Amino acid sequence: MKYMLNVLLVMLCLLVFGFAIKNVEPVELQYYLGLRWQAPLSLMLLTSLLIGVVIGMIICLKPIIKQRRRLISLERELKTLNKNNQS
Repeated sequence: MKYMLNVLLVMLCLLVFGFAIKNVEPVELQYYLGLRWQAPLSLMLLTSLLIGVVIGMIICLKPIIKQRRRLISLERELKTLNKNNQS
């Protein structure tokens, strides 16, 4: 199974590499206030993917922190209940 996963990963890397090689022509991205960025299409797509991943991770941080705080409070409550039952 691990062998198949490695083969699929190599195939995916080759596919992405081939895509990057085929799309080396520069394209221009225009921002507000006249700002522009000129780079290869594959670099722009990779950059936008990475920005999306970072934004997604930041959005997921709040629920994770909330769950950890809740877990800590429940562990404290469990410890106090165990101490009261042992006494």
